[in-house]
Amino acid sequence: MATTSLSSIPMPKRHVVVDWNQFVKASEAKGGALGGGQFPPLSSHFSNPTTAAKQPPSSRFRRHHSIPSVAMMAVHLHSGRATPPNITASNPIDQPYKFQSTLYIQNNGLQELKSWRAFVGFRHGELLVSASNAVLLDGSPLPANVSNGTVFTGYPTTDLKTAIETAGDLAQMSVRVELVGTEFGVSPEDFPLPSNISLANDGFICANSTMQGNTSMSTCCIRDPNARTTINATEQFLPRQSGDLSIMYDVISAYESNYWAQVTISNQNQTGRLDNWQLSWEWMRKEFIYTMRGATPYKIDSSKCIFGDQAKFYQSLDLSRALSCEHKQTIIDLPPTLANDQTLGSIPYCCRNGTILPSTMDPSMSISSFQMQVYKMPPDLNVTIFNPPQNWKINGTFNQDYKCGNPIRVSPSLLPSPNGLPVQVEAIASWQVVCNKTQSSTRPPKCCVSFSSFFYDSVIPCKTCACGCPNPRQEQACNATANAIALPSYALLIPFENRTKITTEYARLKHIPISNNLLPCGDNCGVTINWHLSSDYRKGWTSRVTLFNWGDTNFSDWFVAAELDKAGVGLERVYSFNGSSLPGDSSTIFMHGFPSGNDYLLGQVNGSNPNKDPKRPGTLQSVILFDKKKTPGINVARGDGFPTKVIFNGEECSLPTILPINSASMVSSNNSMYSLFITLVLMFLLH
Repeated sequence: MATTSLSSIPMPKRHVVVDWNQFVKASEAKGGALGGGQFPPLSSHFSNPTTAAKQPPSSRFRRHHSIPSVAMMAVHLHSGRATPPNITASNPIDQPYKFQSTLYIQNNGLQELKSWRAFVGFRHGELLVSASNAVLLDGSPLPANVSNGTVFTGYPTTDLKTAIETAGDLAQMSVRVELVGTEFGVSPEDFPLPSNISLANDGFICANSTMQGNTSMSTCCIRDPNARTTINATEQFLPRQSGDLSIMYDVISAYESNYWAQVTISNQNQTGRLDNWQLSWEWMRKEFIYTMRGATPYKIDSSKCIFGDQAKFYQSLDLSRALSCEHKQTIIDLPPTLANDQTLGSIPYCCRNGTILPSTMDPSMSISSFQMQVYKMPPDLNVTIFNPPQNWKINGTFNQDYKCGNPIRVSPSLLPSPNGLPVQVEAIASWQVVCNKTQSSTRPPKCCVSFSSFFYDSVIPCKTCACGCPNPRQEQACNATANAIALPSYALLIPFENRTKITTEYARLKHIPISNNLLPCGDNCGVTINWHLSSDYRKGWTSRVTLFNWGDTNFSDWFVAAELDKAGVGLERVYSFNGSSLPGDSSTIFMHGFPSGNDYLLGQVNGSNPNKDPKRPGTLQSVILFDKKKTPGINVARGDGFPTKVIFNGEECSLPTILPINSASMVSSNNSMYSLFITLVLMFLLH
């Protein structure tokens, strides 16, 4: 969350305060290794925990009751020696050093701070190795690169209570996070302070970080009086958040030593999708999965329970029947054949081979769910203690990557009655994990688009290496940096490896130079889509979209979303596909197949004569009709008739950088079409 500067606002003493204290130990010659020793007292403008505990509660309340606040302090320790075993680098910038830090947060306000979050602006190439009482908000496991700054969130203590409701008990009002890691390029004599520290919870504004002596920095944060919130001070939980994916972790039954949890994955993105999803997390309290329904661990192995601490405590439990005792879990969906199995299935929304569709396509297929029995370990053997796993991740086989946050406690979910009664049952406890799509600069797309039009005699193909470049060791060399060469339309049905002769001859006819006599590399995409502008007339226009599957795998329940910034609102009809505008987004056309009709995009097959005929891709095609009444002023032929974004099965496809809009060809083609029209009219009159 971006913070608003409060440098011009006088800050009360009892607001959110962040201090970053740093102390350099004695030099290595004096035994200056980081190790024992005590942290110095916290900054004086902060309430010192020892002093504050001795003050009468009433006096402490009077000092800060007027403005809600949270106090936050970070203490940083830095050793002046290289990381053991005394690694030295020729370049001082690459010299690693060990650091130890403490982040301290204290709630001095009148409202409970729910799910605290703190930002630390690391800036010295830090690699965080461990953190007590906290995890990284983005779900990254440790060790993690935090050199660009990171946000911490509490675990297992997520909420900080007020002095009023705890009678000044600092154990409930505050949290101390011990950090250990490695930083680079900092002189042993320097104090490598972060760029800034602040509270990252919504609805707070923080002052600029200030130095406290030469070894610490702090800031003060208050609640933003202009912030809009949907909760009040009496509510116990944070509101549910929206994202591309929402994962609910609901405790549905509880015992002293174990509980049953239901995990529900909901797709909230209108063009998002998961195929063969894999869900992973980390247990933080030595929990293990004993039984599951609706899904299964990717690896079933009970050996770590049998030979671990679990066997010492659960001596009467048959641990050989435990499904998984791994610290890091990966869960996969079950096949549809087990959907009604009384032991493994019979869970609503389970057993679909990991397929999750957009709700706009099929609401019942936009959810996936499973249940599991989780056994706990001491000291958590209490019927009211639940610690959901952390560091969640989810991905699919033909989908964009997702970045997930850590679980946030929310109000208990209302679930269908397990007895089939027409009532809803409230979960014992619920947590929400929100995941959003990420754009990786290193991961290439998996699909691409080519453009063509009725007035242009060539096809603008997919970009060179649109989905990655081929292996440089392959026998057929190609130019990975050259622009793709225009093609005749019939070449779209021929595999790239069989286009060499066609491309070379077409380049010669069109006087297209070939750099170093080396043709550009292909697009290397498993799925290609051709968008063809078919016609353009006074009242409307048409386009034709064709899907090509160059892989061996069939795509069931496929979909395509095409965004036309100016022309999409004029959609009139999609002929062969089930197509319509996205709800709330008239510029995007959403298309998919009809059930038991064309909802399968088949993979490529051999030619009629495999010895001489190339393989043929699986294809599907539809014409789309547009009306110009709702889009006055658009110029279809000059670019408005081509999409600016195309998504196939949740994956954004690569688009050409140029359009087939050559004006000379356009005029010539239009004149020829007009001449043909006049000829047909004359022939009709003569008859």
